[in-house]
Amino acid sequence: MATSLLAAALASCMAQADGSTEDEAMIDLAWDSGCFNCHDLDKSLRGPAWRDVAERYRDDDEALERLVVTVRDGGSGNWGEERMTPNRRVAEEDIKRLVSWLLSLPPAEEES
Repeated sequence: MATSLLAAALASCMAQADGSTEDEAMIDLAWDSGCFNCHDLDKSLRGPAWRDVAERYRDDDEALERLVVTVRDGGSGNWGEERMTPNRRVAEEDIKRLVSWLLSLPPAEEES
């Protein structure tokens, strides 16, 4: 119950920030895929905050392909010692959509 309330609140805030239903759909997909077990939009949990990922790779034209592989196969060493577990149960197209979306996130201070 708390998770679904948090998801609804987060999706609502994201949709209100820019009026985008795509943000809401991506938040829902991330919850359904288990991403929020280790990640958050704005703060580090077991894994890095997604806005930090977006900031690090913002000007890297090859980041999408590399990050899709990391999400699918797992990895470590890019954000400390914590290992990212493989996510092979998530469809590759969904991983690509999520990674593409998170790479487009603006820094927190740019949101109103």
